[in-house]
Amino acid sequence: MPLSADTLIMLWERLFWPLIRLICSLSLGLLIANFIEALNWTRKIALLARPLVRMGNMSDVAGASFSMAVFSGVSANTLLAEAYDQQKIQRKELVLANLFNSLPTNFVHLPTMFFITFPLIKGAAIIYVGLTLSAALLRTFTIVLLSRFLLPRPEQKSVFLTDVNNTGIDWQGAFEKSWKRFKKRIRKIVLITVPIYILIFIMNRVGYFKEAEQAVAAYLTFMPWLSPQSMGIITLQMATELTGGVAAAGALLQDGVMTHREVILALLVGNVLSSPLRAVRHQFPYYAGIFKPAVALELIVCSQAFRIISLICVGVVYFLLSA
Repeated sequence: MPLSADTLIMLWERLFWPLIRLICSLSLGLLIANFIEALNWTRKIALLARPLVRMGNMSDVAGASFSMAVFSGVSANTLLAEAYDQQKIQRKELVLANLFNSLPTNFVHLPTMFFITFPLIKGAAIIYVGLTLSAALLRTFTIVLLSRFLLPRPEQKSVFLTDVNNTGIDWQGAFEKSWKRFKKRIRKIVLITVPIYILIFIMNRVGYFKEAEQAVAAYLTFMPWLSPQSMGIITLQMATELTGGVAAAGALLQDGVMTHREVILALLVGNVLSSPLRAVRHQFPYYAGIFKPAVALELIVCSQAFRIISLICVGVVYFLLSA
């Protein structure tokens, strides 16, 4: 049975083109991470996060990943995956380092979040974005504290050791080494990422995630402090991510139906409830390509659990202080 033109256009726009962009992004991140590793720049890049890294007894790899996460989350995670595969870091530090990257990852999305929310909900946007940033800061400093007790103190080495032994940079040798690693790794990434991405696409098309979101939204009555109008904001936020919920909140604020406090609490609840399903849809396909699927699932579960707990903590504080 031949496919219609509309179906082919839909597949190109929603499956093939996003998948091509994902593979290109993964490839670029992998190449950058391998190149940095080949040039032995990990320790130098880690200097940007050195105070937190030293406080948390983490390695230079974790520090370099933290610094790189400001520019590319894919490159940051690829650097961790390469170090873990080469047994330069243990499973415990891999999980902690991935959680440690929460703050720079949040900063990457902060401008977009602010400029989406501010035109619609005005002053409430400043508080909402501030609360999400506070949650990211809370996660970061909690991870540093946990790492200090869970990780052994690393051996102290001179940061300038490589500079003493090397008077120049072998760019060609580094590129050849990184290209060799890239070709070996990219095959595995494509073989794992593509099927998982297609599976997630099919699940989304048949309405699996929509039904799951509606099922979660149906049980919101256990939060009696939420107004009836909040249910609409939360449901839209879960169905269309942030934009739909904020648009609904803006309309309700404009009509005077809801207060700033009610809108902020509704957006926080929607953020908490929508995060796990959003992570499965958007993060798992490329995480499973960078890490082994079991490791990818563990990292996503830990990351989402930590994120939810931190959002609940700042939400409770705001709820009590604004009462």
